[in-house]
Amino acid sequence: MVAVCMEAFWFNLSSSRSTGSMNTLVLLCGLLFASVSTLQAVQPLFPAFFIFGDSLVDVGNNNYIVTLAKANSKPYGIDFRAGPTGRFTNGKTALDVICELMQLPLLPPYLAPGTRGEAILNGVNYASAAGGILPLTGVNYIGRIAFDTQLEWYGNTATELQQLLGASAAKDLIERSLFAIGFGSNDFINNYLLAAFPTSKQNTPSQYQEHLLSKYSLQLTQLYKMGARNVLVIGVGPLGCIPAQLVAQKSVNGECSNRVNNLVLNFNAGLKLLLQQLNTDLPDSKFIYTDTFNSVYGFYNDPAAYGFEFNSEACCGLGKYGGQGPCLSFVKACSNRDRFLFFDPFHPTEAANYMIGKNIYEDVVDNFGNFTH
Repeated sequence: MVAVCMEAFWFNLSSSRSTGSMNTLVLLCGLLFASVSTLQAVQPLFPAFFIFGDSLVDVGNNNYIVTLAKANSKPYGIDFRAGPTGRFTNGKTALDVICELMQLPLLPPYLAPGTRGEAILNGVNYASAAGGILPLTGVNYIGRIAFDTQLEWYGNTATELQQLLGASAAKDLIERSLFAIGFGSNDFINNYLLAAFPTSKQNTPSQYQEHLLSKYSLQLTQLYKMGARNVLVIGVGPLGCIPAQLVAQKSVNGECSNRVNNLVLNFNAGLKLLLQQLNTDLPDSKFIYTDTFNSVYGFYNDPAAYGFEFNSEACCGLGKYGGQGPCLSFVKACSNRDRFLFFDPFHPTEAANYMIGKNIYEDVVDNFGNFTH
């Protein structure tokens, strides 16, 4: 239609037709171009979005399992329109922000009864608080869903998509969708760094890193075999700066733990190399690493530059740094939540998540911006 409009426009311009007719045609063409531009502007970058991970991106799966890791009562969700939903923050997660920026609806948790049928066409969130790369990770919280099980859940979704759309259309949808993976934090703070766990006694840091990355490689390869082609892998943030670790590592004046942060930096460096290798080995794959360590570390070291007043203290928590006890229903959250970097002993506030999410989205656009529907 646009081509026809342009052809007619140039014909009228070169002919002796009346100015009124040409003005009318120009107006109609203008309306057509405006309509096309509007349609292009509102079309999502990806048709669907599938999320795997831990409490940083859990939106309610842990509400449906027996676990100590729950966020389904206030103060959690105090600034979220629907109230407490299972998000471990006062409002939106960083990947909620990605959904909004990609013009997709916020994704439902896999275990919610309504996450079936047409509700899965825009994607599903499989993330589970306390979950990790390794099955043992997070056992101190009793219930949690590790990456292996989240992959099984996604397999169920893929089968349902085939039933809804047919095999060919489902395959096409999956190959054009974005997959976000965010694991590793719990494999350190709820495994290797726990004194009660034998992991650190049985493995040197380098041995443990190799074990983690070997397992992660198998899992990401399995996701590829299940149809995923556009995969965003989120690096681990500066765990040595979160309030819980400030307490655990006996920080005196809020200084981050170099020991813990070095574990993370080495893991992230290995993860980047792993993703490069997967891109080489797996045809048509696009595994992209996105960094969160440097951005959050920047917030911590220069909070005022990012609008924060409190960088080491949790908005909702108990004891020193608000990191000695969890954000329970009887704990009063701070009123100036947008001035805090951390909402509870482990997780960022919505204010921080907006900035983290926007940074991740820039990586999405830079690496997938030439995506064709």
